[in-house]
Amino acid sequence: MEHEDKPGNTPPKRIHPIARFLFLTRWLQLPLYLGLVLAQCVYVFHFWIELSDLIGAVLGNQNSLQHILDTVTIKGAERPAKLTETAIMLVVLGLIDVVMISNLLIMVIIGGYETFVSRMNLEGHPDQPEWLSHVNASVLKVKLATAI
Repeated sequence: MEHEDKPGNTPPKRIHPIARFLFLTRWLQLPLYLGLVLAQCVYVFHFWIELSDLIGAVLGNQNSLQHILDTVTIKGAERPAKLTETAIMLVVLGLIDVVMISNLLIMVIIGGYETFVSRMNLEGHPDQPEWLSHVNASVLKVKLATAI
């Protein structure tokens, strides 16, 4: 049976083997994105440790207080004996920093995978990030540069 010339019935174009191989190498990025997911897990763990120490210090736990003061005190500077507003602010800013880096990781992981590896087919999903529909390599670079 001969092929009909209908828009939906066009035969796939034959891809040269070298071009096909080069195109398949995009999957080499998958372990890199999975590694970034593991880095995200480290940040989540770090966030909870810092938050629990901050709460512990506020509630009077001496080990938590010492950890917080070790974190926010510059070596050689006078160390406060108790939790101060400045120490709390520095810890909270550190937590915000972790969240911002985590957000950046998500943008790089999801946007990079979608742009360079394979489509995720999230169209119509209620949790699809709105920025994902217009992300490309240039947008990712700008977001990364802005975040840094």
